[in-house]
Amino acid sequence: MKYRKFGNTDLLVSEIGFGSWAIGGNTFIGNTPIGWGVSDDKESEKAILKSVDIGINFFDTADFYGLGHSEVLLGKVLEKKPDIMIGTKVGHRAINNTIQLDYSKNYIIEACHKSLKRLKRKVIDFYQLHSARMVHLENKECIEAMEQLKKEGKIRYWGISLNTFNPGPEGEYLMQDKTGDGFQLVFNLINQKAFPLMIQAQKNGYGLIARMPLQFGLLTGKVSNEKIFSKDDHRNFRLNTVIITKINKILDNKVWKLCNKYAVNKVSLALSFILSFDSVSTVIPGIRTATQAAENTAGIVKLDKEDLMFLQSLYQTDWKSVVNIMEKLG
Repeated sequence: MKYRKFGNTDLLVSEIGFGSWAIGGNTFIGNTPIGWGVSDDKESEKAILKSVDIGINFFDTADFYGLGHSEVLLGKVLEKKPDIMIGTKVGHRAINNTIQLDYSKNYIIEACHKSLKRLKRKVIDFYQLHSARMVHLENKECIEAMEQLKKEGKIRYWGISLNTFNPGPEGEYLMQDKTGDGFQLVFNLINQKAFPLMIQAQKNGYGLIARMPLQFGLLTGKVSNEKIFSKDDHRNFRLNTVIITKINKILDNKVWKLCNKYAVNKVSLALSFILSFDSVSTVIPGIRTATQAAENTAGIVKLDKEDLMFLQSLYQTDWKSVVNIMEKLG
């Protein structure tokens, strides 16, 4: 495992981190699934331990994943491993069977203490506003809360987990204000919309977490054109056979041929693309089993400049329209 500095902080994080959304389990808010279907806690615990053995030292979660269950699992397994770093998020709530956003100062401070309890930690290494928007930042309460928690030693560093399909101006706002320490954003072979922000963040010394590196599993090469996701899987309303078929066609015709050149599998190529940019501090694929932990950390290579340029060019010619369709689906 290789390690990278997280922006201007003193955190040295594994270039492959552990995305903990899926281990939160089968959870609904009203009729809306907010998880990845059924999970097995015993398998999740094995996945966490295997990841630590491999050298993963950064785990990312949120108090919303499984409505706290993901944090509970990490706390249970990692309690006696203080060298492991954990990032979690705040701002999403389940109220009266609806998903609501709350970035008030009082709520953030209260939620932080609850996360610390579930995680069995005295301090959170990287605390994130979960998709906060400009209206929340300009209100200033959430920023005041983060700075207070940092001053009190409850969190080491903080930032924003940016919107999935529209990174928006929130990152630029924090950089202009010279506050916060890092961002979590979507960046992968398909969705490269956040690339300009990545360059700007690196120049300003912000750490970057690349999430959804396998784009809902589509970049594993294992999702067939006919795939229908179960109703307890959030991908059920985010993907359909039309968009899956379109994506697989582009991948088969233009992308996967590079696997032979680098002697890697499809997952390794997808992760290697992201890690070929030194602005990225860590990539957090979702890991549900010990086998996935091993698969997601093997075969990482540095792609040639010409191949990076080619894969980036596909965003304008092929992927941008696809991303726009996925954004409309939710």
